[in-house]
Amino acid sequence: MINWDSAFGKNDIRGIYGKDVTEELFFFTSKAYIKYIAKETGKDPKDIWVTVCMDARNHSPQLKDIIVKGVTSTGANIVDLGLAPTPIGYYSEFAHLSDVIGENNEISGAMIVTASHNPSQYNGLKMTFDKKSLNETQFQEIKKLAIEQSKQSLLSHTFGKSVEFDIIPEYINELYSQFKNIGTGIKVVVDSANGTGGIVGPDLYRRLGCNVIELYSNPDGRFPHHHPNPSDESTLNDIKKAVVDNNADLGIAFDGDSDRIGVIDKNGVHLTGDKLLLIYALDVIERYRLTKTTPIVVSEVKCSQVLFDTINNNGGKAVMCKTGHGFIKSKMKEENAHLAGEMSGHIFFKDRYYGYDDAFYAGCRIIEILAKNRELNPSFDITDMLKPFDEVCLSDEVRLHCENELKKPVLAMFENMVETHPDMFGSKIKEIITLDGMRIVFDGGFALVRQSNTEPVFTLRFEAKEKSDCENYKNTMITKLEECVSNCNKS
Repeated sequence: MINWDSAFGKNDIRGIYGKDVTEELFFFTSKAYIKYIAKETGKDPKDIWVTVCMDARNHSPQLKDIIVKGVTSTGANIVDLGLAPTPIGYYSEFAHLSDVIGENNEISGAMIVTASHNPSQYNGLKMTFDKKSLNETQFQEIKKLAIEQSKQSLLSHTFGKSVEFDIIPEYINELYSQFKNIGTGIKVVVDSANGTGGIVGPDLYRRLGCNVIELYSNPDGRFPHHHPNPSDESTLNDIKKAVVDNNADLGIAFDGDSDRIGVIDKNGVHLTGDKLLLIYALDVIERYRLTKTTPIVVSEVKCSQVLFDTINNNGGKAVMCKTGHGFIKSKMKEENAHLAGEMSGHIFFKDRYYGYDDAFYAGCRIIEILAKNRELNPSFDITDMLKPFDEVCLSDEVRLHCENELKKPVLAMFENMVETHPDMFGSKIKEIITLDGMRIVFDGGFALVRQSNTEPVFTLRFEAKEKSDCENYKNTMITKLEECVSNCNKS
């Protein structure tokens, strides 16, 4: 029996293979996907073309194959890109595939078999339509259609075409045409974590002229060396050591499906997502300075206030958004933003690119920034652009366990506590932002609590001009939240 609710999230399918994620679920979902596209475009299924690709997980091939069967059983057609990173799936809607699908046809969407950074027992599915990832409303519509399809007969005739195509060379050629030999003289360590990054990243950066040192480039769905999640500091020990031992200029780490990037500076220090985004933002602002255009940069509530203030103070416009992939993309479209990013390492470039999150492209841009500035100053390092962060103390992300059903009442109780005891942090509250949880703003700092979208935890982050204040905000919030959790458990 298909467990629709456990598999379908807000913007993708994700779960344990064989339990939440099954071939049967993928078959009906792929049929529903084509039905949705036909309804939205008015096309007959025989005139619809989509692409499919997969990550390196051991069960991805059978899930990809069932998608091919599901799509073609509707009469629609599919281009099988095989093992390929998620950004390649996104790119397929922009690529030149007329030789494969015919001059008069176009790619309507992509189906990407991946569970991103999750452990090896997980798998999932991302889908796009009309050059954009499906939003929550679209995804729920496909879920509804898939449930309807599952109640119909399984008997069907295969009319649609299925063709295989290696799109990666075209992708690398396109990025090379933009960046040329920008990496000449730069040494970079690339850790692909045995995900899909190894089949693109090292070759791409060598093509740009970089001296590349590879770690774990061979795709292996067991992820034998470390978890493929560069936002988890514990997964970066090997690349940090390799950068320092090889006197490299920087390190680039990919997650399991290569849509998130982690960057390590020459001293072996990981740059958090907000620091990385500031580097990109300052570069974009500088590029637009002569055009008198104000670049718009979107990021999430977990980011340092330094990010938002520095962008605004340097000629850009910073926009704060809810945490979450879908929210970032929607806000980016709403604001017509040039750039967006998350703490997790998703970076979205609309400036000079297509607007989706692509870790390979983000790697090209950081290499370009380093090379361009070294032409002016041979001793330049990317951390030279992060001096505003020296003025504050910023905590790591803190995770506080709370059962999902208790999150809302706990947060409501805590909001009331802050309202009735506004002096409990020992600093005057300037503002409370309730865009996503509570971001309590003080002079030169903040204390944040928000509900995780995917796990039974609150995520917390703190910032202050002095370390003692940062620790005080942290200890106070944790103590009061734990008190609220205890009280809600008793009631």
